[in-house]
Amino acid sequence: MGQKIAVLGAGESGIGAALLAKKKGIEAFVSDSGSIKNKDKEVLSNHEIKWEEGKHSLEKILSADEVVKSPGIPDDNELIVSIKLRGKSVISEVEFAFRYTKAKVLAITGSNGKTTTTLLLGHILKKAGLDVLVAGNVGVGFAKEIAERDYDYIVLELSSFQLDGIQQFRPNVAIVLNITPDHLDRYENDFEKYVASKLRITKNQQKEDVLIYNKDDHKIENSITTKAKKIAITLNNQLDVDGAVYKNNVININLNNNTMTIQELALQGRHNIYNSMAAAIASRILDVKKDTIRQSLLDFQNIEHRLEHVLTVHGIDFINDSKATNVNASWYALESMTKPVIWIVGGVDKGNNYEELQEIVKERVKAIVFLGDSPKKIQRYFKKMVGKIEIASSMEEAVRTAYKLGVKGDAVLLSPTCASFDLFKNFEDRGQAFKNQVRKL
Repeated sequence: MGQKIAVLGAGESGIGAALLAKKKGIEAFVSDSGSIKNKDKEVLSNHEIKWEEGKHSLEKILSADEVVKSPGIPDDNELIVSIKLRGKSVISEVEFAFRYTKAKVLAITGSNGKTTTTLLLGHILKKAGLDVLVAGNVGVGFAKEIAERDYDYIVLELSSFQLDGIQQFRPNVAIVLNITPDHLDRYENDFEKYVASKLRITKNQQKEDVLIYNKDDHKIENSITTKAKKIAITLNNQLDVDGAVYKNNVININLNNNTMTIQELALQGRHNIYNSMAAAIASRILDVKKDTIRQSLLDFQNIEHRLEHVLTVHGIDFINDSKATNVNASWYALESMTKPVIWIVGGVDKGNNYEELQEIVKERVKAIVFLGDSPKKIQRYFKKMVGKIEIASSMEEAVRTAYKLGVKGDAVLLSPTCASFDLFKNFEDRGQAFKNQVRKL
């Protein structure tokens, strides 16, 4: 391994990779084409790590033995192409950090539900008294935490962008929840390339490792090639081997001829049954007690911006699902609604196919409020299905319009289906804006 790395991007993962490199005696140089936060500059300077902002100095970057790339930088970026053409290895922070842990690693990916499943699995393992780090695409940076100390168990949420940059990364337990079209703008609008990216999570697994996967997702079922032991979760199939089946409102888990049932869940909705089954099986693989798993699935608190109940105003529920940045996530949100829905939708379209939402929209949605860049495309799909359609130019206008359209017994659901970068910094900023405006009603 080289003794000098260049880190592209000074976000959470980039700063963490630089700090880990420094601790391991590797010289690091951090380069960001934008501006670096003052607090991060201070951290880098305090650790005597060189940095630059507002540019990428190719000569300095190429003087490194290896490049650690931010997941936000696409592989077809001109700089990345130039680096690879010169024979330099370009990896993700996940790949870099993995080299320096002896922990058992449990890694979760999927188009939807991976954050919830990651936090739920971490919650179960912590409740079992295990020494656990929850990191990756949620919470804290993997490399930054490993720079401080190692753990016995590490639970990682991994995006396709992070998986694109792995080489030797090998989780003891991998979970693939679902694969539906998302981020296709990053994958040349080729769904198969996105699928291949997600399934890289199992690429280095061996026969002693485990892959937990959603058998009801035909794209996963038909695309997996792995050496790992496969364990399925399903709502629609019978299993003659190890796995989890949901039937008659009960989760039945069979693992090594040892069975357990789970009847009550804190998280509601069909998608959360899959999330709960995956987390429960992973916990049983680590021999967590059944009672601990059951109790953890009962008392888990869902994450902010994912089907988060904000307030009920004059009998109208306001639900914040700002984290729903693709069609499948919004489908799950709408599917879980039990009241007539006024749906706030829109933002930066990522190549979405809204036809998949037509039936659920006909069934659950009474009115739509468009917010953001994509109203015309979305209108084409839904104008004949929904009685009332409005367009809003701000979150304040969207919330007030939705409120006026609602009556007692309705639910206003912010589930945008799109990215947030037209009007907001990120989905958290969008969700917070929604909550702020609801509280002003």
